[in-house]
Amino acid sequence: MASPARALFLLAIAWCAVGVRAENLGTIGPTYPILEKNLLDVIMARLRAKEASGELKRHEQEARDRAAYAVNNPKPVDGLRTALAPRTYYFDPSFTLQSNVVDATGAVLFPAGTRKNPLEVVSLSKHLLFFDARDPGQVSRARELIERYRGKVKPILVGGSYMDLMKRWNKPVFYDQEGTLVRRFGIAAVPAIVSQEGQRLRIDEVPVR
Repeated sequence: MASPARALFLLAIAWCAVGVRAENLGTIGPTYPILEKNLLDVIMARLRAKEASGELKRHEQEARDRAAYAVNNPKPVDGLRTALAPRTYYFDPSFTLQSNVVDATGAVLFPAGTRKNPLEVVSLSKHLLFFDARDPGQVSRARELIERYRGKVKPILVGGSYMDLMKRWNKPVFYDQEGTLVRRFGIAAVPAIVSQEGQRLRIDEVPVR
């Protein structure tokens, strides 16, 4: 059974609730209808106006042109110079495993710390030729090297439009995005051609004549 104090407390709460519901506060101040336009309606109206004036179509075409230019003309690789004198050096592609290599059952195939050379497993089937297509002299030199090696060359650009060069040469041309390969091989000047010699890679920086 509830105590007298608890019963009085519950009664007071009920009385306050009834009082709140029953009280008529009247009008506090003047009221006005909502005159603001719906934001979505405003946006759609502006879009329709731009479409009618041709501005929207122009913006769409400019966006397509910018995208096409970016695809055809990737950002040039920074920090490279034109080769002025021949230089030859070698690169060892061996690497050390940082963690175990396991098969589908979890059995360890190669433990961490194992040092492997990819050239023990696969050979470099073509020479890798790096050059800047913005320089006509480098393009001509690259063409000479391709003919010298009887087409067994994979042309890789570090600047310029690979799409334009593919159309001119009618053969695949690649691009060293963000200079990943030239930095890996330590190439500082182009044109440069990478060849396999045994278990090493030979890099020749070839001056433009």
